[in-house]
Amino acid sequence: MLTLYQFEGCPYCKMVRQKLSDMEMTYLSVCVPQDRSRRDAVIGVSGQPSVPVLVDGDTVLTDEMDIIAYLERTYARGGARA
Repeated sequence: MLTLYQFEGCPYCKMVRQKLSDMEMTYLSVCVPQDRSRRDAVIGVSGQPSVPVLVDGDTVLTDEMDIIAYLERTYARGGARA
């Protein structure tokens, strides 16, 4: 199961949520505080407080463009795990 750490007002998180929606992907959304100093869950999985963070098994991605490229490469039709 994909897990996305994000908060609603983040435009970068919105880009990832839109991509997941466009690809009709099922994922768990973990809403984190907007205050970076209170993002213990994000720091715990990624080592840093920025969002979005996507976790897919042992893979942890911390940049929206990297996340989108990973989703396209990994889950697009004909992809390795589609």
